Amino acid sequence: MRRISVVGTSGSGKTTVARRLAGRLGVPHVELDALFHGPGWQPADANAFLAAVDDATSVAGWVADGNYRAVVGEGPVWARADTVVWLDLPRAVVMRQVVWRTLRRALRREELWNGNREPVLGLLRWDPERSVVRWAWTTFDERRQRLEEAMAAPSCAHLTFVRLRSRAEIEAFLAGAEVGRAATGE
Repeated sequence: MRRISVVGTSGSGKTTVARRLAGRLGVPHVELDALFHGPGWQPADANAFLAAVDDATSVAGWVADGNYRAVVGEGPVWARADTVVWLDLPRAVVMRQVVWRTLRRALRREELWNGNREPVLGLLRWDPERSVVRWAWTTFDERRQRLEEAMAAPSCAHLTFVRLRSRAEIEAFLAGAEVGRAATGE
């Protein structure tokens, strides 16, 4: 387990888990959102995004988090990954996490990537393209279905899927990753 893709609905804790896992394994953390969102929330050019992800995942070990179809699935992330960690938390847990995270970020004016900050009004917007809370709600079922299909797809047979459905399972997995690193001397 040296090339890991962490996926799940927005607000499920992908970045937090990926950052912790990368630290435990001693490999780089690749945050796909940071490569995709330019200043002013402008999306990266498709070719530039693909090139940046290709470059970041060309090393021997990494933990990438994100769900971008252009690079996850049939793109370079899953093509090079050996493990997919799916954070499949219940919708109520995800929604609580994404609301609190968004509120905290907006009120503290935390910088995310390339000078971007979540707007305070983001919590009130109904358009899922402009509200991460609404995005998490509207994409929850589709993302779960897509990942369940991927687990059974022949094109993903080279991947080990780890489906984590609770915070306790996440913590146990992370503790095991740390023990595995110490046991192998990596």
